[in-house]
Amino acid sequence: MSISSLRPGPPLSATSSITNNSSFCLHHLFLNRPLSINKPLKPPTLRFSYFPVKSSMEAGVGVMGTKLGMMSFFEPSGTIVPVTVIGFREGNIVTQVKTDSTDGYSAVQVGYRRIRDRKLTKPEMGHLQKSGIIPLRHLQEFRLQSVDGFEPNQKLLFSELFSEGDLVDVSGTTIGKGFQGGIKRHHFKRGPMTHGSKSHRQLGSIGAGTTPGRVYPGKKMPGRMGGTKTKIRKLRVIKIDNELRIVLIKGAVPGKPGNLLRIAPAKIVGKNIPKN
Repeated sequence: MSISSLRPGPPLSATSSITNNSSFCLHHLFLNRPLSINKPLKPPTLRFSYFPVKSSMEAGVGVMGTKLGMMSFFEPSGTIVPVTVIGFREGNIVTQVKTDSTDGYSAVQVGYRRIRDRKLTKPEMGHLQKSGIIPLRHLQEFRLQSVDGFEPNQKLLFSELFSEGDLVDVSGTTIGKGFQGGIKRHHFKRGPMTHGSKSHRQLGSIGAGTTPGRVYPGKKMPGRMGGTKTKIRKLRVIKIDNELRIVLIKGAVPGKPGNLLRIAPAKIVGKNIPKN
């Protein structure tokens, strides 16, 4: 066989025919190619199965309110109880009911605080208009074990969901303090103020030397303080006033007056929340 016979020939055009030799080569390549074992097709799965829901289960549906301030409440026995006054604006309407068949989990979406149409985007307006609901500023979701009895455009009242003496969990955003040092942010002790000390409010040591040669992640240091979401658990409902549309809850709750609060039944594992 000469070297010239090993040179590739001109490419086949669309109108050229395949000769016997070329058809034999193609057949030989097809038989000697590695076999690809096709995996069995998986049954179709819903898209939400790839993204498991990480939100925690609630003990029951709740409502949203606005923090108005704090005051003292005198009980019939004469005991003075510090309470937080929470008011309710127009809202607390069920905007969507999610089920296992449609969304992969059961939850009730609630809207709060009516606003003008121009304050919302077109997708937000379309989501609310789908069920004929007024424009609402805040949307919160309560994941439940069962959503039976809930339907879109259903109004939720605090007095129908809770009663005086119940325990509730209140969530909100804490007051932002800005950039603060270690003493205020982490309650560190200060250094000596006299005898020539120059480290009055400094942190002190933040690590060793060559080993490990770095500052460990999570080291308590100065930084932004406050402005984070916090939940205060098991606060007792002292009084419900339907005429003034307020509720008195014992103790302090996150945020300053005017902040949004989320009120839900207190979660007690083994009683209203399964242990698993």
